[in-house]
Amino acid sequence: MKLITYAAPLLALGLNACVGITTPGLVAGESTAAAVDARLGPVTEVRAAAGGETVRYYSRQPWGHETYAARIGADSRLRSLEQVLTEENVGRLHAGISRAQEVRDLLGPPYSVDAFPRLEREVWSYKLGAFSPQPQDLILQFSRDGVAREIYRLDEQRWSSGALDVPGGVS
Repeated sequence: MKLITYAAPLLALGLNACVGITTPGLVAGESTAAAVDARLGPVTEVRAAAGGETVRYYSRQPWGHETYAARIGADSRLRSLEQVLTEENVGRLHAGISRAQEVRDLLGPPYSVDAFPRLEREVWSYKLGAFSPQPQDLILQFSRDGVAREIYRLDEQRWSSGALDVPGGVS
């Protein structure tokens, strides 16, 4: 019985650490930009939005699979806070149509940007996992004109015992 008495608070603390950011205790219309920064940590990127608002991105990538966008009003108060790496947002991307600035506004900063000058491509990478049982890498290849030419979703590689874990295959 004593084990349960001591284990319950520890379990609650552990679950709170795992959930952590999804229940930040910030209140739209009340919390200041400074309070958002204090709760979510360093800002990864800040982008201007309509009506004097700014969107502050807080990326947990590449080790996490989340990027949070906090909309801050002209009065420096939180308007909304959301996880932007969602199935719905990824579904809005279309090869040959989506532009780099739109993708950046929708998903926030990628965790990796690689240039391939000979292919005339810039490649952005995001980690997806909050909505999928199998974590994935989202890869977007942009041409020089800023249009997403190729969009790939690849199952994230898993490592175990120092060898590549290939589902259904030989390690």
